[in-house]
Amino acid sequence: MWTPISLTELEGWISRGESKLDGEPLNFWKLIKIPPQKWQETEYGNEGGGFWVVAIFGNSFVFYNDIEEGFNVSTYQTYGDINEYWCEQTELDCIVKLLYRRIKEDKQKAS
Repeated sequence: MWTPISLTELEGWISRGESKLDGEPLNFWKLIKIPPQKWQETEYGNEGGGFWVVAIFGNSFVFYNDIEEGFNVSTYQTYGDINEYWCEQTELDCIVKLLYRRIKEDKQKAS
């Protein structure tokens, strides 16, 4: 059995991740971040009341998987429901930098 992360603990992880960002990735983060909110995931998340979503962009979002203790990117069809469970153990700054690079590369390809 696992103990769900508290909002206070999550805010600490977010703060540490934000402190490692600067420039365009930090600006990108400021655009996509939201106040943390629990979204439902029925396969693994019921016991903890879901997982904390911390950013939304398009039909994708960033969430903290407190079973695996890391941030992940997934997609949604219905707001508040996690479609794809991921169990990466990635720090927030790494996720934000990865997403920013992907968006920048997609924009360059489209030009």
